[in-house]
Amino acid sequence: MNENRPLGGLILPSNREIAWNIVRLGSLALAVAMAYVIRFEGILDAKSIDSLYSCLGILVPVQFFMLLAVAGSRSSIRGLTLRDLWQIIFGVTMGLAVAAPVAIVTQASIPRSIWVIDWFIAISLLGGLRGAACEIGDFIRRRSLGTASRVLLVGTCPSSEAVVRAIQSDTSQKENRIVVGMIAKQTDRNLVGRSTGGVSVLGTTKHIERIINKHRIDEVMLLSQTFLGSEVAELQKQCAAAGCTATIIPAIHTLISGKVHMQPRPIDIADLLGRDAVETDTDGLTRWLCNKKIMVTGASGSIGSELCRQLIKHGPQELVVLDRSETGLFWVERELNDAHSSTIIISSVTDITDADRVAHVFAEHRPDIVFHAAAYKHVPLMEQHPGEAIKNIPLATSILARAAGKHDVETFVMISTDKAVNPTSVMGCCKRVAEMLVHLIADEYKTQFSTVRFGNVLNSAGSVVPVFREQILRGGPITVTHPDIERYFMTIPEAARLVIQAGLLGKGGEVFVLDMGEPVRIADLAHDMVRLSNLEVGRDIEIRYTGLRPGEKLYEELFTEHESLLDTSHPKIHSAEIKAMGVESADVVIDQLTNVVHRPGDEIRVLLHQLVPEYMLPKKVEPTGAIAGQIGTTPEVPLKRSA
Repeated sequence: MNENRPLGGLILPSNREIAWNIVRLGSLALAVAMAYVIRFEGILDAKSIDSLYSCLGILVPVQFFMLLAVAGSRSSIRGLTLRDLWQIIFGVTMGLAVAAPVAIVTQASIPRSIWVIDWFIAISLLGGLRGAACEIGDFIRRRSLGTASRVLLVGTCPSSEAVVRAIQSDTSQKENRIVVGMIAKQTDRNLVGRSTGGVSVLGTTKHIERIINKHRIDEVMLLSQTFLGSEVAELQKQCAAAGCTATIIPAIHTLISGKVHMQPRPIDIADLLGRDAVETDTDGLTRWLCNKKIMVTGASGSIGSELCRQLIKHGPQELVVLDRSETGLFWVERELNDAHSSTIIISSVTDITDADRVAHVFAEHRPDIVFHAAAYKHVPLMEQHPGEAIKNIPLATSILARAAGKHDVETFVMISTDKAVNPTSVMGCCKRVAEMLVHLIADEYKTQFSTVRFGNVLNSAGSVVPVFREQILRGGPITVTHPDIERYFMTIPEAARLVIQAGLLGKGGEVFVLDMGEPVRIADLAHDMVRLSNLEVGRDIEIRYTGLRPGEKLYEELFTEHESLLDTSHPKIHSAEIKAMGVESADVVIDQLTNVVHRPGDEIRVLLHQLVPEYMLPKKVEPTGAIAGQIGTTPEVPLKRSA
């Protein structure tokens, strides 16, 4: 076995590392012996032999330990780079510099010329052995091409040589790999013909299909840090067309450190989105959240549970995970307790539409910060049950916001959606009303209320990606409502980090809008997922267009034409200045909503239209009847924003 074996607190070197150190020690001893043979022209008398023994006893151990200090005991025997050569030169030179004074102090009779001759021979032997080992290894790999998986590395960067060496020296895989060549981006075409780590750059991504076929490539590995999501998607298409598997090489920096084996993974749908890593103010968040009592509603949901995972990293005193799903809470609580954080995890089975229960929970736990992530999210279901949407979204939000204000919560952050912008659905309009209620209630208390608005999150429960995945596993068809329908996407961890960051930025009264990047056509997403499953649309699986569902839009928006979008200190978080309702008090709206909860759906829609005029009523619904005219028509004015 080549793996290191732990012994107590120590990690012992592997057999391979021990063998290389023995070779290194023997090379240093041989260099001293050859230096004496050259110095005395092959004729060694008794005095010369005594001097040789003295030199071996002083110089070899010192040089050996100097090389260990410079290059480490686990430096690779395979390959010789300029860095490796510099380490050898530095280690040998420092060994001579330390050994010479030792020889003087011990009065060892070592001719001065020996030091110079040994310097040249030791460097030549150590460098030559490593270079020879590299050539022998390459020869053996070339001879084993018939059985090894032929790899094409796509992307060039300063770490390319380390990646090549990691791929070819990895013994953790059942199948050996040989890197046949590399491919450069079109912008780096000047690198074609050059080589790194003994592997040539064969061409650019423009000709990848031809190169795959010419060199009989079995596997294409993409350097993940080199390409944007759209480029990954295009490369994956070309590889699939050439009948070749494409994988991603993650975490280049960990490969350079030598701490992990090469572990390429399949290309995931998130890779095709090409979302950049989210940078957050870690120190600022820790100062804000550390030792605080935090509550997360909807804690067993996709966003809520990820918020909890992110929050405990900043050391809050208590984390109250609140949800009405006892099964969901069981799993979230278990996961958070397994994280071995110092944070006290408190589960609260609570229906947020129950005002008395919510008041009791706030009085019992006295949270400092609340993240409100609980809500219904499925548009078609809420079209069928508009009264439940009213109860669960705007009314429940008002209950939580009032409880937060009455119990002196410092910060209240509500999570909203892009469906609240120019809504065409009951669910989206309810979210819009909830946003407005939060702003009206904000004027009643000292609590800093803010809202964070963003689009779809990838792989959340019940969202399009897991639905498509399940349809693919069944053999299809994949159902898409319209060929041109588009949505904004971000990953769950990215959304959670930005929500927390927005909470830190909030001063009160803001609606934060997250930068979602470019919208994605759902039909393209379906094609990508089929291709990632090594299938082909039309041949293996069908995509069926079913038509837009009630309340569904072709395109989502993140802010209206009447909203001013302002920059914040974070490049991916913007602030939208929304307009107020035509009412002076949240109580008026809450009373109207409460009165229609159990009324027919059309009456509920009429009220929502009066509250949010941009909400377009279905054609069959007319704004007449008992509900019409109950809401005042005061002109909309911009909401006051806190300084």
